Amino acid sequence: MSDVSELIGAMLRIAKTIAVVGMSDKNTRASYHIGKYLAAHGYRVLPINPALAEILGMKCFADLDAAQAAAIAETGQGIDLIDVFRASEHVPALVDDAIRLKIPYLWLQDGVVHSEAVSRARAAGIQCVENDCIYRRHAALIGSI
Repeated sequence: MSDVSELIGAMLRIAKTIAVVGMSDKNTRASYHIGKYLAAHGYRVLPINPALAEILGMKCFADLDAAQAAAIAETGQGIDLIDVFRASEHVPALVDDAIRLKIPYLWLQDGVVHSEAVSRARAAGIQCVENDCIYRRHAALIGSI
């Protein structure tokens, strides 16, 4: 088993609260289906979309700060993993947020790549997956999680 596969397995076992950045309310979007899938598989999903009040009955948050504050207020635990469905140019600001908020895991979905920002996140101790699909990986590992 590769180090990446081991990292992904650990992330999916340890993470309980996932902020889905760029989650859509349109059922034609991958972010909608993946957020729904994660929630159906026991993760607490916090949609990050400043244009919406809720998605699939889950309250939306304008940004990671608001989602982190709500997660801590409700459970005493913050966000474990950020799942990014935004364009690659938004990744550096999300890495800044992850470092400041001490969020341990960052997942960049298919097509989302920013090597410089990912290197900075890793240097700060954040475990990262880049250009990969959390749904595909979870579905492949579901028997071992």
